[in-house]
Amino acid sequence: MLEEEIIGCCKKLKLSRNLADMSQTTEGESHQEYLYKLLSAELKNREQGRTAKLINSAGFYSIKTFDGFRFDEITLPSDLAPESLKSLDFIKEKKNVIMYGRTGTGKTMLSTALGVSACQKGIPVKFYRTAALVNQLSEAKKAGTLGTLLKKLNKASVIILDEWGYVPYDRTGAQLLFDYLSEIHEHKSIILNTNLEFSRWVNVLYDEQMTVALVGRLMHHCYLLLFPGENNRLRESSINDLYRSIASTDKKEGH
Repeated sequence: MLEEEIIGCCKKLKLSRNLADMSQTTEGESHQEYLYKLLSAELKNREQGRTAKLINSAGFYSIKTFDGFRFDEITLPSDLAPESLKSLDFIKEKKNVIMYGRTGTGKTMLSTALGVSACQKGIPVKFYRTAALVNQLSEAKKAGTLGTLLKKLNKASVIILDEWGYVPYDRTGAQLLFDYLSEIHEHKSIILNTNLEFSRWVNVLYDEQMTVALVGRLMHHCYLLLFPGENNRLRESSINDLYRSIASTDKKEGH
């Protein structure tokens, strides 16, 4: 069959089967229109595949978008509007974004949404729980594979570090993380989420001079986003508990 021949040609040319599926012409369509339709479909298919690959390799816990995010519940710098943040201009400018606030206030959601949006624009991202990356760096150093891990990290244009300072870190790994973040300073964008004020970062890095140096580099070209709200998960839990309490009371009273 001709369709099978087309599929064979697509394989040899490293084109998607999508072309074979669209190989039927539409009445009144010129050769140029038909060719443009096929080529446009192939480009779209490749773009979708690339986006999916970037998202899968980024390491997100879950996929989040900006839908439903309440920008009115966080404090942005005076020179940064929500639309400007979502445009990802800070990545082009090699600026960092530090999100500070209590646990459960939306830092992970927003950083994930920024990361997913970057992947959709063809920008490679790596997303880590900071403790996990510290452990990987330490283990790679011991195994003699640190160069391989750093090469993998360097493929990304954006590094997202979630849960900075939530748990104590391995000292060797913390030193290696400091070295890496210093190396990529002004070359990549870092998005860092923390509930720890800068004065307590020494508890993460164990060295005062190293802490001062890292804070200075991260803040050199940086947007600081403040999340002053209450824990959203606790708030939602409290609301659900309230609903259940009301329902239980109504049931007892026969309402």
